[in-house]
Order: sequence, then structure tokens, then C-alpha cells
Amino acid sequence: MKRFMLPLAVAALVFFAGSAFAVTFITIGSGGVGGTYYPLGGAMAEVLNKAGIDVRATSRSTAASRENCRLLADGKIQLGMSMGSTLYQAYTGTEAFEEDGKLDLRILFNMYPAPHHLVTIEGSGIETFWDIKGKKVSLGAPGGGDQVLTRMILKAAGIDPDKDLQAAQLTQPEGAMALTDGNIDAVFWNFAAPGAAVMEVEATRKVKLIPLPEEVVQKVVEDNPFLLPFTFKPGIYKSVDKDVLTIADGNYMVVRADMDEELAYNLLKTLLENKDAFMDVTPQAANFIPELASKGIIPFHPGAVKYFKEKGIDM
Repeated sequence: MKRFMLPLAVAALVFFAGSAFAVTFITIGSGGVGGTYYPLGGAMAEVLNKAGIDVRATSRSTAASRENCRLLADGKIQLGMSMGSTLYQAYTGTEAFEEDGKLDLRILFNMYPAPHHLVTIEGSGIETFWDIKGKKVSLGAPGGGDQVLTRMILKAAGIDPDKDLQAAQLTQPEGAMALTDGNIDAVFWNFAAPGAAVMEVEATRKVKLIPLPEEVVQKVVEDNPFLLPFTFKPGIYKSVDKDVLTIADGNYMVVRADMDEELAYNLLKTLLENKDAFMDVTPQAANFIPELASKGIIPFHPGAVKYFKEKGIDM
């Protein structure tokens, strides 16, 4: 009997050890508190953990796009959210990523478009875009994609942030607090509207959303075809009572090119087919459908290509 039980115990141990090692641990690089990435990353981790695909996921707060692309390339996260402008530079090794070189990244899916916000408060002296000259302005978080797009806009407008502005680099919570306290005059933010950071400032101060000049929007979009014009409509924030022109950037879920194909397929399938679980986080989750999620600016991962082809989409 003892001779029989010993091999059985060993077999059980091997089985359970094998099961444990079959679990894949995933870290999702999201963003800072106050934007859409942060709560969305947490909700995605919860969905993946309950999906029965042998994945254990956690979400990590980061400085968002630029940092996420670098963390992915270094293997420190497995899923990362990124704005399209940042992702394109990371993939091509240009501008913000010249020192990094080309990062071997792929798109898992296109999440949603997000407009760029130029936000100020009543009494700042800023009524038009050009009034930001000489003012204390946050360009966005260090390592974040909002700062990449901000600099593209300023360059198109002929504004040198190092000479023409009192530039700061604040995270979304820092920017909201500084704007509320009057310690800065304006902030550039990029997130899906309505954004929690704007509404936080609106709770105590009268917010102004400043439109970008049409000629600046046209130049940025012409030079960067992955961007598009966007108009905030009245009511999107309680302080907005007229159309406000800006630029929208895509937001992508990104992986390394060498991610296992089956894993990438399962991650994508799970996230898209549970989109209703994300609607309470952001109404932009309505874009989590194959027809929209399959539109990209750099190559998709083979696991994503496989999923979209199964849905009848020619990649």
C-alpha cells in the first residue's frame, strides 16, 4: 500500500506544480490617477483574472504612454497603454525615442480616440491659445504621451516651451491640484472626455477649455496622419458652452512583438468580448469592437491578427 501511495503522491505533486507553472503573470502598464488609463487598467486586470485563461493580472500606475513603451521593451510589463503619437515614435525610434532606438512593439488593439485638453481657470488671463506665452503651463507628466503631443502642438505653433513658457511637467493629480490652487495657469492633458481631472478642478473653480487655432490643428494633422481634428461639444464639461476645437490621438493596448501568439489571442479575445465590464469606467469602451479595435498605425501582433481574421476582418 505504501509503495502504491508514494508514486501517487509524487504524481499529484507534479500535476499541481505543473498547473502552477502554467499560470502566466501579466502586469498592465496604465497611467496616473485622474485619467482613464488608471481605472481601466484595474478593471482589465479583474476581467482577465476571472476569465479562466490561466492568467494572473495586476495593473501598475505609471507615467503612461512613453514610460509604458519603455517598460514593455524592457520586459517589465506585458501589456501597456499608449497614445498613438507616442507609440509611433517608439516604433520608429524617432523624436522622444531617438536615444532608445526602434522598440519592437506591436498593437494588441485600438482602444479609443482621446482629445487633447488645454485647461485653464477663470482669472488666469488666458482667453486664447496664444495667451499661454509667458504663463506657467504644465506640458504633461514626465514620461507621458500627453507631453509628446503637447510638444508637437507647440512646435507647429512656433512656441518654444523652454523659452516662451514657464513650463512644468506635472502628473494629472499634481496638475489638477496646482491649477485649483492657482500655482499654475494652464495644463495640457490627454484623456477620453469627460476626464476626472477636469471635473475635479471644476468642483471648486470655473474651468475654461481653450480651443487650438485651426491653422495649428491643420498643420499637426497634416504632418501626423495618425492624429485627427476633434471638437468638444457643449455639455461635455459643465463649463463648456460652445464648440472647442482640438486634436484627438488614438489610444492603443500594446505588447512586445515576441509575446506568445496564443497568449496575445486570449488576452484580446477576453478584453473585447467583455467590453460591457468596462463601460462603467469609461463610455469609450463602446469602441471595443473588432471593426474599430482593428485599426492601427503600426503592425498588429500575430495573435491579434488571428482573432480579427476570425471576425472576418482582413488585416
